[in-house]
Amino acid sequence: MLSLDQINADQPLILKELDWAEQEPLPLLSPPCPSWRQDVSLDCKFSPEDTQAHAWTTYYYDLLQCTLQQEGLPETVDRTKKPRTGFSSGDVTLCILGSPTSYLSVLLEGGAQCPGNMLLCLSPSWLAKVPSEQHPGESSLLVSKAVSFELGGRTCLDEFSPPRRVTYFMGSFGPCKEHGQSAGELARDLDCPTGGSGELARLLEDKLLTRQLLDQRAQVGVPPTLAFTFKRLRPLRDVTAEHSVRMVELSGKEGQENLIQEEIEAFLKGSAMEPYSQVVVKPSGWRWSGAHAVTFHAKAEQVAVLQAVLTLLETLEEEESALLEAFIPTARLTQPESPNGTSPSSTSPRPDLAIRICTVVCRSWGDQPLLSQVVCGVGRADKPLKHQATVPQSLESGLRQQGVTDETQLAAIRTQVKQKAEAAMMAFLEMEAGLSVEQRGGRRAQTDVIGVDFLLTSSKQVLQLMALEMNSQLCLETCALFESMGQAVGVPAGESSRPLVETMLRRAQCHLMEGKHVLVIGAGGVSKKFVWEAARAYGLKIHLVESDPNHFASQLVQTFIHYDTTEHKRDEEHAQRLVGLVQERGLRLDGCLSYWDDCMVLTALVCEQLGLRCSPVAAMRVAKQKSRTHQHLLRRRKEAPLGWASEALYAVPCCHLESHADVERAARHLSFPGVMKLEYGAGAVGVKLVEDVQQCHMHFEKISRDLREDTDHPGIGLGWGNAMLLMEYVSGTEHDVDIVIYDGRMLAAFVSDNGPTRVPHFTETAASMPTCLAPDREAQLVRAAYRCCLGCGLTNGVFNVELKLTAAGPKLIEINPRMGGFYLRDWIQEIYGVDIMLASVMVACGVPPLLPAHAQPHTHLVGVMCVVSQHLKALKSTASVETLQALHERGVIRLNLLEDELIAREYEEPYCNVACASPSRREACLKVLGVCQALGIDSPHYPVTHFLSHFK
Repeated sequence: MLSLDQINADQPLILKELDWAEQEPLPLLSPPCPSWRQDVSLDCKFSPEDTQAHAWTTYYYDLLQCTLQQEGLPETVDRTKKPRTGFSSGDVTLCILGSPTSYLSVLLEGGAQCPGNMLLCLSPSWLAKVPSEQHPGESSLLVSKAVSFELGGRTCLDEFSPPRRVTYFMGSFGPCKEHGQSAGELARDLDCPTGGSGELARLLEDKLLTRQLLDQRAQVGVPPTLAFTFKRLRPLRDVTAEHSVRMVELSGKEGQENLIQEEIEAFLKGSAMEPYSQVVVKPSGWRWSGAHAVTFHAKAEQVAVLQAVLTLLETLEEEESALLEAFIPTARLTQPESPNGTSPSSTSPRPDLAIRICTVVCRSWGDQPLLSQVVCGVGRADKPLKHQATVPQSLESGLRQQGVTDETQLAAIRTQVKQKAEAAMMAFLEMEAGLSVEQRGGRRAQTDVIGVDFLLTSSKQVLQLMALEMNSQLCLETCALFESMGQAVGVPAGESSRPLVETMLRRAQCHLMEGKHVLVIGAGGVSKKFVWEAARAYGLKIHLVESDPNHFASQLVQTFIHYDTTEHKRDEEHAQRLVGLVQERGLRLDGCLSYWDDCMVLTALVCEQLGLRCSPVAAMRVAKQKSRTHQHLLRRRKEAPLGWASEALYAVPCCHLESHADVERAARHLSFPGVMKLEYGAGAVGVKLVEDVQQCHMHFEKISRDLREDTDHPGIGLGWGNAMLLMEYVSGTEHDVDIVIYDGRMLAAFVSDNGPTRVPHFTETAASMPTCLAPDREAQLVRAAYRCCLGCGLTNGVFNVELKLTAAGPKLIEINPRMGGFYLRDWIQEIYGVDIMLASVMVACGVPPLLPAHAQPHTHLVGVMCVVSQHLKALKSTASVETLQALHERGVIRLNLLEDELIAREYEEPYCNVACASPSRREACLKVLGVCQALGIDSPHYPVTHFLSHFK
């Protein structure tokens, strides 16, 4: 119950670090007569194996086939006779060296998310380290043979010629694993990301270190512990405070008996041990993970306890420890009644049971821990519970069997498990961040997944969780087994591994993009500041073209090119000049893109001349002009294949306006009410609801007078002119779809909901993500956004599509042929762990992003816009930038600053967005409402409750 692999043993097993060719005898496989092919090619011509090593490779191949068979998956196909070619340094390659049973859930999930890019190596001879070309002193890892995982659990044995470059590596780094030493050696000082290392595994598997982290940093309850060590681990050398763990550093193995006896006596008689009657003696250290060297004793048997500690200390090495800890009894719960209404005790005796709770926690976006799975094992309370010796079941099932049936209590226990498990991983990550590159095993080495084990105990009739220890693989294996069992009855699989695979993909893709040279045209305003910060974090080399010579971004990029692009009617000329400037500077570009509406057509022209990936110029022109977008889609009605709905289904009748005569003509063809807006506008500036032709003339005259050129209102597209359009009004809820498209294939789409706009000008008030819509309605929006983009010819990029969802289905408002603005990138990153800014750079550089096809939200965000006309007083007092920033840093709100000056304008844009996160949408709404009321954002003239009314 108190250790991963504890059993009673007379003598501790002394372990030795085994080399690949010095392993124990091969274990037996079942069935003895395999039904799969045996004549597969497992040898690696680049690195031949000796007989013993080859026997292990064959064993692991058979183990994989046996496991696949048990999962109902097809046998591995041998494709080695036709080596795979055509891979480049820009391809994602996720590689795992380890036992198939340890990582099968990760491999299957990886095969689903990135088919053909998730590889399993059954032998270290299939991998080779070569000096890194980009990073002197580091190595690149090449894979020449592997088992590739595809969609649906299909696997293939492949050879690669030339070998593929690994972009993410993970392995069984712990001790006494057949791949242990080799995986650790291969992972050291790689130039690609690694999900661990031998050095980090030593720390994670050290019970004393993790016990201290749980006790002091995570502030998670642990058993009272007395530790004797000869030399403290480096991360523990500054530990002075004592809570539940006391460390005694010994000067040697001889002459320490009196000190040890005194410490043991004081510990056993101390107040922390009063509730307990038994103790456990066990070793702590990397060599002892899984070792059978644990003994149990009555607290009163001090002589036996002393002898057990002294005996154990004789076997320990430097930086290893002997632990004496309390044996924590399981919670004594009321037994549930049997179906006939009698209690179990009245029918037959039943032993006390213990529950061991097993959790998997993954490193998520922003180095935040994320609990991905919780299971439990139930067994006799008088015997140790081991991972491999209990049948995993859901936490709820285990608790219900023990008499915990109240739904509120069940939810409270699960919440406590999540909080404590994530706190445990955060403590380890914080410790890890303080290590040197050498101590971590390489610049790119970090721990991406851990297991945390808990015991359910009680104190004064209150249920409590006691953290036992952390581990690197056991919890992952246990949770994967639980999910595998559930597939037979329709329970979704992959929950424990999905966040880990997403992290693997994210780190691999960041690695691929490091050092890419990207031309960005147009810097935009303060709302785009994140672009330059993110580019620096990703190691991108940004070469910026900007009209403002004093723009703040000029100091944040690799190269700043001052060139005036504001007169966009001359974009063809500008493109030629910019291409010349690029060539003059000798820039070797990997991609070119823009995040600024005004510059999208210019960007496409530059890409066309430089041969870089982008959507066609014609498509950008169609998307840039709003009325042209709808008219183009409406004309495609005749081009739709038989049996397929046309993109015209989503378009809305509208007319282009350049004169009062155009207004009269449009009024004769369109139905009122209608919406007038700037043809090339942004930020809802100049948008108005009109009821009749007279209002159309009045608004056309006003816009023609007030908004003539870019200096009248910078950043809203007046560099393209101030032509307008009139379109029929469409009723329904408003939504944004941010969509990633590569070579015409939709890779991901993210739907957000907008609250009721402020009529008659349709300015945005509030937003929510993920969407509140039913799955079928969400799917309609995604399909509509995708078809509209393709219908306009947008085949490469990240696009923001604004739609309304009517009773009859989606209707298009407009397509922004660039990444979504305002808060959208930030929110998508927070909720789904996907950075659409990075995705846009990858598409521009010709690297297809590998994104979760069905990303699961990690939280809910609900936000409210602040505008100067309604909130000037609050923004200068209760909701000042300083106050909002402080609340953001404390995690109370999520702030997106969209402007840097408090200027009241007739045609205004939002100043900032204030959002709150919560596990549920309802809680997020209540939080943001409370914040808005406290800060003075909510008012009778700006009713936040009404703006949040759509989010149900």
